[in-house]
Amino acid sequence: MQTVQTQGLSAKNVHVYYGEKEAIKGVSLDFAPREVTALIGPSGCGKSTFLRSLNRMNDTIDNARVTGEIWIDGQNINEPGVDVVLLRQKIGMVWQRPNPFHKSIYENIAFGPRYHGIKNKKQLDHIVEDCLRKAALWDETKDRLHNSALALSGGQQQRLCIARSIAVQPKIILMDEPASALDPVSTAKVEELISELKQDYTIVIVTHNMHQAARVSDKTAFFYMGKVVEYDRTDKIFTNPSEKATNDYISGRFG
Repeated sequence: MQTVQTQGLSAKNVHVYYGEKEAIKGVSLDFAPREVTALIGPSGCGKSTFLRSLNRMNDTIDNARVTGEIWIDGQNINEPGVDVVLLRQKIGMVWQRPNPFHKSIYENIAFGPRYHGIKNKKQLDHIVEDCLRKAALWDETKDRLHNSALALSGGQQQRLCIARSIAVQPKIILMDEPASALDPVSTAKVEELISELKQDYTIVIVTHNMHQAARVSDKTAFFYMGKVVEYDRTDKIFTNPSEKATNDYISGRFG
């Protein structure tokens, strides 16, 4: 019987195709529990495509096809019959641009737990407050929970989306350039939030910002042309990379 990682997340020989084009070429990565892993590399190198494969978001793209194995809790998520709704409860997603629901702040958080069967108002109240506190947003929103989430600033909306993602108690949070549309102050708040959330969650973040990757991540994977060129501790990647291509990218020679 094959031994698989039962904690964290593990990708084995993952290929992603868009029609005939191979966008991801045999990537294998292990993501340790309660660590932040940054995926870096030039535009079009496959970072976001690989990230979307980790909770089967590529399923929503008509001509996309994924092969290989992605393991969580002893289950290969690419096997037939996997409940994708339950999978995305375990592996949450935060997108590049804030995308709050056209609902109140409260309902943005309560929607997921209610969908998964929690109806008790006191329990929902507790979840909403707890998630907003974890997202460092409670003090800013506690007096207007029933106002539209769309009235929040961009940075607040992104922290709300992070709070929404943890409301269904995931084990893993995927973030696709979560601060790229934000101002520097909001970016700093999101980065601080990531550092706090890793105490409870495994986080995988795609970023074009080298400084951000260096600040928030424990491990870094450098992607280039659909492959992982190098994967190591972040401090090693940024100070003493093993591969010339990694060094060239880090030092700004391309990308």
